[in-house]
Amino acid sequence: MAPTSSAIITGLYRYPVKGLTPDPLPRVALRPGETLPADRRYAIENGPSGFDPAAPSWMPKTVFLMLMRNERLAGYRSHFEDDTHRLTIYRDGAMVAQGDLKTAEGRAAIEAFFIENFAHELKGPPKLLESHGHSFSDVARKVVSIINLESVRAIESMVGGAVHPLRFRANLYLEGWPAWHEAKLVGERLAIGAARLRVVKRITRCAAVNVDPDTAARDFEIPETLMRRFGHNECGIYAEVIAGGEIAVGDAIAPEAPRLP
Repeated sequence: MAPTSSAIITGLYRYPVKGLTPDPLPRVALRPGETLPADRRYAIENGPSGFDPAAPSWMPKTVFLMLMRNERLAGYRSHFEDDTHRLTIYRDGAMVAQGDLKTAEGRAAIEAFFIENFAHELKGPPKLLESHGHSFSDVARKVVSIINLESVRAIESMVGGAVHPLRFRANLYLEGWPAWHEAKLVGERLAIGAARLRVVKRITRCAAVNVDPDTAARDFEIPETLMRRFGHNECGIYAEVIAGGEIAVGDAIAPEAPRLP
């Protein structure tokens, strides 16, 4: 593919707890073969799943609390602190739960919050899961997810309303490419300063993107709309980090020109 004009990173986000709200980042260091630091580091098991922290393996999102089925999660705001391992959950600006996720007491405090507030949605006791180096991603490989904001605008024209980009729970949000340009980049290398990422697949969308992250309402049928229009329900791309480096909001990102033989 011939090189195209670059896009600009307008947003960087990580999701420390699967299903909860993201932490915005001004900049982040990427490492080869890794996600953004602490991205999907934790998940809330919805009843016994058989997950073994000593031998972690990928599991489908359905074994966790997640937006595809538990849209009320979007009604809470959360923040994770790396230094203290403290997760704080807020409702309407007020703190409703807090715990140090490195301690049994802290994890129990967070689990108690979900027992009290999500009782009718639980299949068993909720448990906060973590395993060193593991990411509770929707895909088995460690990836960075990317959304082109012009594609989001194209979806807005299809559904006839404003679509909050954070519905798509991406790590990188980009401005400057035409709608759906990213879908053509599978197999390409992307350059962001010294960092290099290889696009490995398009992202298949589930009902989680129908949930408005501000209101927690299911107000659109985005995957269904994409399927009717295009015959698929894909929006966004996954990329693997193949060369590390620091990236920041405002950085340019572009397909790398192929090397000459």
